Amino acid sequence: MAACTAPLGAASIRFLFKDHYLWKTKLLTIPFSLNFVKRGFAANALSQSVEDSVTASYGGPIEHYRRLVEEGTLKEDVHQKSVLENLEKLQQTLKGYDNQPQSFFSKMFSKPKIPKGYYIYGDVGTGKTMVMDMFYSYVETNKKKRVHFHGFMLDVHQRIHRLKQSMPKRKAGKMAKSYDPIAPVAEEISEEASLLCFDEFQVTDIADAMILKQLFENLFKHGVVVVATSNRQPEDLYKNGLQRVNFVPFIAVLKDHCQTLQLDSGIDYRRRNRPGAGKLFFLTSEPDVHATLDKMFDEMAFKQNDITRPRILNVRNRKLTLSKACGTILDCTFDELCDRPLGASDYLMISNLFDTVFIRDIPLLTSWKKTQARRLITLIDALYDHKVRVVILAEAPLDDLFVVEASLDDHAHEVLDDLGIKQDAASSLAIYSGEEEVFAFQRTVSRLTEMQTEEYWQEGDRSTT
Repeated sequence: MAACTAPLGAASIRFLFKDHYLWKTKLLTIPFSLNFVKRGFAANALSQSVEDSVTASYGGPIEHYRRLVEEGTLKEDVHQKSVLENLEKLQQTLKGYDNQPQSFFSKMFSKPKIPKGYYIYGDVGTGKTMVMDMFYSYVETNKKKRVHFHGFMLDVHQRIHRLKQSMPKRKAGKMAKSYDPIAPVAEEISEEASLLCFDEFQVTDIADAMILKQLFENLFKHGVVVVATSNRQPEDLYKNGLQRVNFVPFIAVLKDHCQTLQLDSGIDYRRRNRPGAGKLFFLTSEPDVHATLDKMFDEMAFKQNDITRPRILNVRNRKLTLSKACGTILDCTFDELCDRPLGASDYLMISNLFDTVFIRDIPLLTSWKKTQARRLITLIDALYDHKVRVVILAEAPLDDLFVVEASLDDHAHEVLDDLGIKQDAASSLAIYSGEEEVFAFQRTVSRLTEMQTEEYWQEGDRSTT
């Protein structure tokens, strides 16, 4: 998140496909990969070779940060520096930390002292992910995982389902014994990670909200250290969510094991002027715009060792059909990606296989399209995390794309009736007011702005990896 001041460029997109680039020294050069540990735990992590080179060059996160400021790669931000100073102390504390005793004797008579983690919150684009990634790269343990929170919870629910399916079927006429799989799932995860770093800690799903307290109590019980970034302060998590009273105790658990740090300089570094990668955001009102995008796709596809054809992906034993792709270039409509019942696992698969995605015909996102808006938010998060490049065709400019007014459809009325909630009180619920989507979409706008820069597009070039 360098705070550069050069104006947005108007250069042709063709420069992106030249054979040679002048590469600038980056904060963290993260090679593209989607690593899966046992049982499908998805994690974006720095490769060990990259980490070795980083730690060999600098003494720690603060020294690394200062050097980048001296080089002019970053503009010094006292808020970022303050958070990094705290994270460096934790990084030093975690040297050699292992939450799993290595011997029978140590299991019986000693337990490792569990360090407190950090919960870092602040506005979009202020550098939360950057400082967490810098901290993560210096932590000296093999048992560390950096994950997007949404993907983590998806994995948790899949583990819960697997354990439930593994239970013996009850015999006819016999009462089924109650079985709680959350504690065993937490123990599984604790065996895989001593440190969990969560990006974009945000709770919007009632299924997540209802299990978080028990899940994290068990993770902390097994010595897992948590560092998380979020746009929400802990007290505002799942704000106005359904049955929030059952979620609130989780906040106390989180604050008991994680110190809260605010990183809020008031600057969205993603939206500071930086050289652009050419025109990547188009409006449907522009003349011959589909022909323009077709030409862009054909120019990119020409570099691929493939033909343009439909692609069928196997996502957890489910077929996902995409109508137009060539090699690592995907061309889709908004309806194809966001008006079908797709989720994080689908978008992670797309991010793993494609380095450039065209998203056409994004409509004005109103109160009637909150579900589709949530999918778009999840999609952009996945693409951004994996440095996937995007070309957008939308009905309205980016800042005006999402406008939500509270309204209730027939399904909403049924849900409220089932939960015994009066409909005149529904306007305060986040899932019907659209407040949570508006809040999350601020991050989407910020990320899409950065995704149009020359710097982002160069980082997303997988032809050199």
